Amino acid sequence: MLTPEEYLHVCDIALDGMTAIVTELGDDLACTHPPLDGANTPFAILTHCLGVMHAWAGHRVAGRPLQRDRDAEFRAQGPVADLLAATEQARAQLHADVHACDPRAPLTATTGHRLEAHITTAGAALLHVLEELTQHHGQMQVTRDLLVQAPGRHR
Repeated sequence: MLTPEEYLHVCDIALDGMTAIVTELGDDLACTHPPLDGANTPFAILTHCLGVMHAWAGHRVAGRPLQRDRDAEFRAQGPVADLLAATEQARAQLHADVHACDPRAPLTATTGHRLEAHITTAGAALLHVLEELTQHHGQMQVTRDLLVQAPGRHR
């Protein structure tokens, strides 16, 4: 099975990639929707990932209170510097949570989320965090490409 360091290395690759993208785009483009119906901004995608980390690793695995407005994550805007600081804080907490958990242990807390029918252990919850981080990193790469290649923009 994976060691905590191996698991966190892959999480960090995704987080590093997403922070690099919002940094590259800057405050304006990071908060811009690509030209697709219903598409999210890079800022919102990363904000959502922080919410996923808090909900699944922080609440369900570590047992901290859940304070999350999932809908607001997709409307989030602001300075990239603030998002980068929040990401580093969430990353440090994820590292601590992963090192402190027993992956075979049952979830510490539940919310009634439909996935909890299949995600019943700390290890499975952490795999879900990894799934979300990697898929949203890819989504953000495509989003970045759409934004920088939009008419009137050059890379």
